Amino acid sequence: MKHFLSAVAASLLEARSKFLVLLLCAAWLAMLAGTRSLMLPDEGRYIGVAWAMLSSGDWLTPTLDGLPYFHKPPLFYWLTGLSLKLFGVNDWAGRLASVFGALVAVGGLFFFVRRYAEQRLATLAVAVLVTQPMFFAGAQYANLDMLVAGMIAATIVCGASAILRLASGQSYRPALAAAYVFAALGVLAKGLIGFVLPGAILLAWVLLRKRYRLIPALLSLPMIGLFFAVAAPWFVWMQILYSGFWDYFFVYHHFQRFSQTGFSNAQPFWFYVPVLLLGALPWSPWIVRACSWKFLVDPARVEVRSLMLVWMLGILVFFSLPNSKLLGYVLPALPPLAFLIADVLLGWLQQRKEVGTDGLEGQEPQASRAERSLYLGGSLLLAGSLCVSLIALVLVFDSTSTRSLSKQVAPLYSPDEQIVMIDEYEYDLPFYLRPENDVWVVSGWQDVAAIAAHDNWRKELYDAGQFDPARMRAVLLLPGEFVARLCAYSGASLWVWGKTAQAQRYAFLPEQAIAFADEKRTVWRLDAEQRRQLKDCQAATPGG
Repeated sequence: MKHFLSAVAASLLEARSKFLVLLLCAAWLAMLAGTRSLMLPDEGRYIGVAWAMLSSGDWLTPTLDGLPYFHKPPLFYWLTGLSLKLFGVNDWAGRLASVFGALVAVGGLFFFVRRYAEQRLATLAVAVLVTQPMFFAGAQYANLDMLVAGMIAATIVCGASAILRLASGQSYRPALAAAYVFAALGVLAKGLIGFVLPGAILLAWVLLRKRYRLIPALLSLPMIGLFFAVAAPWFVWMQILYSGFWDYFFVYHHFQRFSQTGFSNAQPFWFYVPVLLLGALPWSPWIVRACSWKFLVDPARVEVRSLMLVWMLGILVFFSLPNSKLLGYVLPALPPLAFLIADVLLGWLQQRKEVGTDGLEGQEPQASRAERSLYLGGSLLLAGSLCVSLIALVLVFDSTSTRSLSKQVAPLYSPDEQIVMIDEYEYDLPFYLRPENDVWVVSGWQDVAAIAAHDNWRKELYDAGQFDPARMRAVLLLPGEFVARLCAYSGASLWVWGKTAQAQRYAFLPEQAIAFADEKRTVWRLDAEQRRQLKDCQAATPGG
């Protein structure tokens, strides 16, 4: 084992092929992406919207249960829909947009550090990054956080490269154009933070390095035009199709939600500090050495180190300001954290090497070299084990998905049959059963005040319904409307999904119609004869 770990570490530090490094990172990040079912609500929601795009053929308007869904812009849905088309409708393909976002961050960090520091540091930095449990898990979690983190990282490294090239009199426009394109893609990934955050970080770095004179060249009109050419068309088209879209998307979802305090994920200001330290284990203790002023202002690396410090602190401060905090928000801080850790670690390894060669005419003893390699190899093994263990824990303990129950239903279910959900919207159910018709969702939709007070599935569907009231009336039903719709339904079977704990509330559904049940969900299958036998349906039938 010692020889194996030493060999791994030696190969890492001596790697010369940049494509091999990135290929190994891609394989590592993607290999477990299909081992578990979709987590609810996020994965079921976002992959479900992408599947709806693919199945409907409408690649412009995101929909949730057939209703225009404008909580987030479309880049994740486009990439996921493309992935589902290329690799099939499965959990692994549904998560590839997040893997892609992670690889954009990895590639951006690698090529930037390789260009402005050295190859060994670039390789070690991405090795630390992809073996941080938080980054590894984020790359396999299908929501928008890792995708926008990748775009933010790419914008920062391309923008920083443009700044350094401009300062030294080199050609800078290709790098600057790439920064503007990635910023535009960041906007299409998650909105205004796609350019506000990297723009603020780069501006702070320029001011810190006292390069004020470069700012006009960085804000050239052709580059701004390029940004709007990529970012703006979808937003303009949605406003044309749906009046009030801009107010809902930009004003409400960006400014009002950022400042509101009524969400369930409220956390203290310092919340993200322990999150980063725990999420980067076992590497995070090394960050203490990076807090040295001598380390930060070392002329040999001051440009890159100052950028990484401003980058990491900028993300931390920005997302610490609002009361509402989610773990994924801080993912853009992980690449600079990985660099600072790798920079300190590589310096320590070099010091150990110099100590080992003292008095030996520059020849390091085999034992000293083996000790350094063993430490690095052991750290990689421990970090990788933590990453895999985290995914295994989620696999064992997460029970939010409907995949298991859907597999039982699938042999008896026909896609043209109607699905009904009572007092819950199971985001992943359409993905696993692939119905031809939108689901009927039964709840107290008349209680607008209660819906507005809770940031959950009911509010999402209700908000979406405001952009298509006719479609909303067709799929969002009050309990009384559902009974009438059930009795009038002329299809073969009608499938009703409800909560097992509240099954007694659905007394009008006969017990003998229960097809499947587990500790969380109960599924009723009502064929035509069973529907005719329902008391409510008999009372509604003339002469019944």
